[in-house]
Amino acid sequence: MNILDTIVRDKRGELLRRQQTTPQSVLERRCRDLAPARDFEEALSPRAGRVRLIAEVKKASPSRGVLAATLDPVDLAITYARHGADAISVLTDEKYFHGHLDALVAVRAAVDVPLLRKDFTLAEYQLWESRVAGADAVLLIVSILEPAQLRDLLQAAKGVGLAALVECHTAAEVETALATGARILGINNRDLATFQTRIETTLELLPLIPPGSIVVSESGFFTAAQVTRVVAAGAHAVLVGEGLVTASDVPGKLRELTSVAVVDTASPAARPGGAGDAPNPPARIGGAVDAANPPGRIGGAVDASSPPARPGGEMGGASRPPHCS
Repeated sequence: MNILDTIVRDKRGELLRRQQTTPQSVLERRCRDLAPARDFEEALSPRAGRVRLIAEVKKASPSRGVLAATLDPVDLAITYARHGADAISVLTDEKYFHGHLDALVAVRAAVDVPLLRKDFTLAEYQLWESRVAGADAVLLIVSILEPAQLRDLLQAAKGVGLAALVECHTAAEVETALATGARILGINNRDLATFQTRIETTLELLPLIPPGSIVVSESGFFTAAQVTRVVAAGAHAVLVGEGLVTASDVPGKLRELTSVAVVDTASPAARPGGAGDAPNPPARIGGAVDAANPPGRIGGAVDASSPPARPGGEMGGASRPPHCS
């Protein structure tokens, strides 16, 4: 059993305890009085200009341990919002990432940018609690869901009023995500089976994604030069966790990582710099034209992507919940 299997197993138990404490019907009632969610998809939509950035609030990870012992989620989120983050990801897994759903609630009260709840979503219940806590989007990890479950969760998220970042790590997972109609695809550069982070994962998978999808490259970004590589290959946004929470100058690091500009490319012609080891992807917004190039280390914010681990049982049927946006 690898780390992802272990996390999913523990998440099932945690989910059962939360459902017993607060039934889904209670969450649905709380949701009725909420204002519409912020537009996560629009925040990441490709436009001529700088790369879009999802800045992550993450205190720890299974592979790196504690990244920032004194991290204040609200203070960090405010810094992100003030210095150019297009959206903010908040880790809410407690056991392995030292996060908490209450941190999402507190961050929502402090910033106006769209929020992604970063957790291991296995059931519709988690969509409702995400919406009540202030999330505008949730993470759906292809490798821990059966295709039918992924499809059901995508539909349920829409009904609850949430966007979904659908995370892939392999060609087969990209195919599954596209088949379910996912609009925002995340390519996770970290493989939790080996804990290795390879930006080349994005470069290899981008050509499989047709125009019209929003592509987010996740994990492994510490310098603008690294961001330049995936943007030149066609990525529209990057998700950065460890590279920001461990930075000595967070505003400066945000400015560096968002210094990469993109242009609207009308054809899949050769793009400048950085992606020469990957095939040319289909036409989309891409093409890095300007980037700082400081030295840096390769690492990455841990995200969940690994061999399949079926959560089983929690989803139920494909019924669509009442609209709550």
